[in-house]
Amino acid sequence: MGNKINHLLVREIINSDVAVSADDGDLVFAEINKALTLDQAVELDFSGIQILITAFLNAAIGQLYSKYEGEQLNAMLKLTNVANEDKILFKKVVERAKEYFANKREFEDSANAAFHCE
Repeated sequence: MGNKINHLLVREIINSDVAVSADDGDLVFAEINKALTLDQAVELDFSGIQILITAFLNAAIGQLYSKYEGEQLNAMLKLTNVANEDKILFKKVVERAKEYFANKREFEDSANAAFHCE
């Protein structure tokens, strides 16, 4: 593992104190992914974020589980300055992402079946 730690300030990446859109989450994902690809640890700092929702977190954090194992993310990604009331959102997003990417085909088949009309 490289010894460089990338300090990423979410507020600066998205240029806002409101983390609500999946598009903004994709910007954060891209920055995290860039560092992890270079085997660099990431400190993701949520200081100054006033509003945070799961749509943002699914894009920023959840999709990391499509490329990396949970153990690798636990070792390489540190979240800081997360409001206590938002910690439950992270837990839900991570649990759902792990389930989804572990059983992606099954989830997609179920969704397709649910929306299939004869």
